[in-house]
Amino acid sequence: MLYRYCALLFLGCLFACAQALAFDTGTDPSVVIERHIQHYVVEPSGAYLLTVEQAKTIVEQRAVQAHGQFSIVYNQTLDQVLSVEAYTQKPDGRRVAVQPGQVKDQQEPASLEAPMFQDTRLKIVVFPEVAVGDRLVVRYALRRATPLFPGHFEDLSSSPFHLQRNYVLVYDMPAAMPLYADAAGFVAETPDEAPPPGRKRYQWRYVNGDNDRIEADSVSYLDYGKRLAVSTFPDYPAFAAAFRRAAAGAARPSPAVAALARQLSAGLPDARTRAQALSDWVRRNIRYVGVYIGPGGVVPHPAATVLANRYGDCKDHAALLQALLAAVGIDATGVLVNSGNAYRLPQAPTLGVFDHMIVYVPSLGLYLDPTADALSAGYLPATVLGKPALLLNDGSFAMTPILQPETSRTSAFFTIRRDGRSSFKVSKTATGAIAEPYRKTVRDTRPAERDQLVRRMLQGVGQKSRGVFDAGLLDGSGDEYSMSFSGSADGFAALPGPSALPTSYDVWGGLGDAVAALAQEKTRRQEFVCPAVDNEEQTGFRLPKGVRILALPKATSLMDGGMYYRATYARQGSTILVKRRFTFRHGRATCSPDDYRAMQPALERIMRDLRSQIVIAG
Repeated sequence: MLYRYCALLFLGCLFACAQALAFDTGTDPSVVIERHIQHYVVEPSGAYLLTVEQAKTIVEQRAVQAHGQFSIVYNQTLDQVLSVEAYTQKPDGRRVAVQPGQVKDQQEPASLEAPMFQDTRLKIVVFPEVAVGDRLVVRYALRRATPLFPGHFEDLSSSPFHLQRNYVLVYDMPAAMPLYADAAGFVAETPDEAPPPGRKRYQWRYVNGDNDRIEADSVSYLDYGKRLAVSTFPDYPAFAAAFRRAAAGAARPSPAVAALARQLSAGLPDARTRAQALSDWVRRNIRYVGVYIGPGGVVPHPAATVLANRYGDCKDHAALLQALLAAVGIDATGVLVNSGNAYRLPQAPTLGVFDHMIVYVPSLGLYLDPTADALSAGYLPATVLGKPALLLNDGSFAMTPILQPETSRTSAFFTIRRDGRSSFKVSKTATGAIAEPYRKTVRDTRPAERDQLVRRMLQGVGQKSRGVFDAGLLDGSGDEYSMSFSGSADGFAALPGPSALPTSYDVWGGLGDAVAALAQEKTRRQEFVCPAVDNEEQTGFRLPKGVRILALPKATSLMDGGMYYRATYARQGSTILVKRRFTFRHGRATCSPDDYRAMQPALERIMRDLRSQIVIAG
């Protein structure tokens, strides 16, 4: 992933915390930010001096633990933290200074929990004697001597969901270095101080106000919320050119790379098959390890180095794949995309939204993600679908595919006995993009742990269930994968006497899960991610002799706004068959609040049908 991804991930965590703490609003009242001044002084080289001053008041007890410290994020190779001054100010005016031993240095958490080696560090300022009513003040200065992009500067800012009394961003620039901006929820204002000769100063102030809580599966807050993007890049082609300069020569095939490419593509019939084979080799054989030393967040390692090490981050995977493709005469380019839930780019080019690099083959119209180890070549992770993609070869934009083939088919059959117990067999087949993720999940689950997987899948089958899991064929990476489990359940039906049988049994990504994912919110005010769905289920019940069917649900059929649903209930002697099919297609990867309102009648009808029951007696 690209540099600064972790910082934005931290910002997202703050927003998630705001959501968890909120009811009618997303604004967290436990802390008030009295003052936050962030001041950059940028040099013509792109190096800068950053000074930050923040003062916040603890309003509620729960904020003592969460806000009793302050984190300064820096790169230990590129940055130097020049000074840190902090204190706790008590309500009576007394100040308790933060001592040098209360400023702790630690590795950035993502580096500890992932295969990642990076220069990102945290200075943790631990405030003493923190209590409700205290004012926590910190000032620090940081110098970046080596810019990521020589001669350029860019920044993306937003604000945590707290009351902000005075949140100001200042950029002091060389006069000959214009700063382009895209502001939402920040207003430009006249700087408090005039710049020195040969300089120009820009200043924005955050517009305070309540924030809506972040809804389930909402698009990124950066897509619709308050944010400020600033950049010396006039446009995205210029931004792409800087990436090309940083990566110059990295995708050049070495003799070893060329020999491997010829070996892997020998005998393959066409360019598409060769491209997919090379991508599959990279995703299977080059493990993901982020090495972000110095400017490593934006500069890939040479393809020959990646091949020799057999590891690298997304840029390294892309560089190696481009080199392999070039060695067999297939032209390709690196592509910058967002791998999270951001679907819009600010007008001012910045690294803030781009956190992932994949590969595009123009002649084939083919996107390849060689870091997606759970996806066969030719498919993309769902989080990358429908995204603006910056092609680094010429700085033009494309759009990743909105749809890709993927279906889920589930079959369940229950043989019910007179005492209410049942034996059953459940089979699931995944095809297309989701086949390999299912296969890999099962393949990577140790046999001893698969029993837990079975127990989770049996939770809705009966009061006490026992089952045996058949993992199916785990070798290879074909576009279809099937698995099944069979067993028995006590108390499946309340026999003898009248009993109601549920008509829907969710099994790991089944039809009910797909509907529930779409219907998570009562109402929506934000755009949200609404992936395509193609799900089919068949459920059968064989009743014991003497058990009567008192009532079957009515068939349901609807087609509305890209949503298709059909459910039928049929009796064949002592057997009942329930068939359901649900598909959803939308013209974009996201849906709007208006779309959601239009979907509600159909979703409610579908959920009513999924809750329907078969009434029997015996």
